[in-house]
Amino acid sequence: MRGTVLILPLLGLLAGCVDIPRSKSPQSREGAGKSSRQAVRQSTRTFSPRPEYGQCLSKLGAQQASFRPLEDKYYGKGCSTLGTVQLSSLASDTASLSLTNLGPVTCPMATGFAGWARFGVDRAAEQIFGSRVARIETYGSYNCRNVAGTSRRSGHATANAIDVSAFVLADGHRISVLDDWSGGSREERRFLRIVHDSACKRFGMVLGPDYNSAHENHFHLEASDGSFCR
Repeated sequence: MRGTVLILPLLGLLAGCVDIPRSKSPQSREGAGKSSRQAVRQSTRTFSPRPEYGQCLSKLGAQQASFRPLEDKYYGKGCSTLGTVQLSSLASDTASLSLTNLGPVTCPMATGFAGWARFGVDRAAEQIFGSRVARIETYGSYNCRNVAGTSRRSGHATANAIDVSAFVLADGHRISVLDDWSGGSREERRFLRIVHDSACKRFGMVLGPDYNSAHENHFHLEASDGSFCR
């Protein structure tokens, strides 16, 4: 697929029983190699003059994400999509994770999301339910709007945030933030808290149902400076 990047994983050591990368990767990805590296170099030349963007694309490719680099756009009034990608799917240890409703996402946000999906979400699902994650459902990424009740622009206004609403496992089991944060089974509630806490290790801002009623149906994940987890 044009613009799609698939590169062999570079697995780092991360702390925690869920967030520990495994050395085994799917046999089908062994052929990505040379052509994928060429695609990253071509994308870098075509879509951004900034070297940090090209470096981020390489990192995202090494995470085996499927994505398309996007051109920079300014929308005025503090809204823009700069250094962004369109994510198509993410990699787990053994398969691909599909995504819903995502628009442009900054490359740093995408790399954090890819790591969280694989080492925080997918492995937690296997550990708790004995089934891997097949799909992560979201309410989107870019949206030119303010933080609710304020005059300050949201992280969504610069494509630097993703709102995650639910997770669908390979066996068809669906766990949603709205239904299962408080009302789910013991395993569902445990899973949601583990993936929430894992997100807090990777993103500067994480908001969920315990923050306020506006977040009762999703996790707001934002690549920002600082550390705010609620």
